Amino acid sequence: MIKDNPELIAKIRDRFAHVDRCPFQGERIFFENAGGALTLKSVVETSAFYAAIPDNPGRINPAGQGTQAVINKAKTDLALFMNASSGQFFAGESGTELLFRMIRTACVNAPKGSKVIGSSIEHPATRSAARRWADIAGLTYVNVPHDDETGLVTASHYATHMSPDVSVATVLHGSPVTGMAMDVVAIVKAIREISPECVIIIDGIQHAAHGLIDLDSYGADGYAISPYKVFSRHGYGIAWISDRMTALPHDRLIGAPEDGWEFGTRDAGSFATVSDVVSYFDWLGRQVSDETDPRARIEAAGRAIHDYEFHLTNALIKGVGNLPGLADMPHVTILAGADNPSREGL
Repeated sequence: MIKDNPELIAKIRDRFAHVDRCPFQGERIFFENAGGALTLKSVVETSAFYAAIPDNPGRINPAGQGTQAVINKAKTDLALFMNASSGQFFAGESGTELLFRMIRTACVNAPKGSKVIGSSIEHPATRSAARRWADIAGLTYVNVPHDDETGLVTASHYATHMSPDVSVATVLHGSPVTGMAMDVVAIVKAIREISPECVIIIDGIQHAAHGLIDLDSYGADGYAISPYKVFSRHGYGIAWISDRMTALPHDRLIGAPEDGWEFGTRDAGSFATVSDVVSYFDWLGRQVSDETDPRARIEAAGRAIHDYEFHLTNALIKGVGNLPGLADMPHVTILAGADNPSREGL
């Protein structure tokens, strides 16, 4: 356990920039897990290195081919990190922009008069896109109300509002408002039981840093993250899409490959920092387990992060020693209750 290993905690803290001091504010502890996230020092160094390279990735010269190799490696690392044995990864402006692009494509290709389903707990990234493109494409938007008491939307909530004519669905993995993680495997299964061909898109932006991602187990068609919330940097997002979604008609340049979803020249530096993040998870997995398989090490790291954040959240809610926690303060209301097994470190 990380909480019982102060030497490991010190090593972890040393890998991140601005842990206890802000260049604008001075001394402070960065305790903001629903917005930004700490940045790996290796990411800062990598970004500076690639920002100085003048060559476009893919050009027929050593730097062009070298930077393209960096991008290819990052996509392989993403497949390992997120456990995707098929489909493809691509980058965009942000996680929000990528969700809009995936939802737009799903809606304009959906049968006219069919339905789009989503939940009231979702971030505006998916709700805004789904409502806008449902209207443009002539689809009906169906809202699934979440449960205030638990801070969750569940598979049974979705099932209650599902029908065979639902062609597009959006699902939130982790909520920055309630702090809860949804059971996306169960939700996707409930959707597919009633509408097997539904295109399902998951917003994984808030969940990505706080536990495991296992795309193969979800059975969805799209998944988006914002790498700056997983120890990388601002300025780009990463999406995964299934082979089925890859093949849908979508925006692309005339004459471009039919399976291409990216626009313009890629930033090799952003992709390189993805590999830094995956390397960090691999390193952490080595510290907390004896696993030799790379994916197993990443899974061990994900469990360790989840467990340590659970420990920190419990300390915040229940107190430590003779120090009271939030649950002891009469003027504080804890969303979804003090003891909720679905709560992540958000």
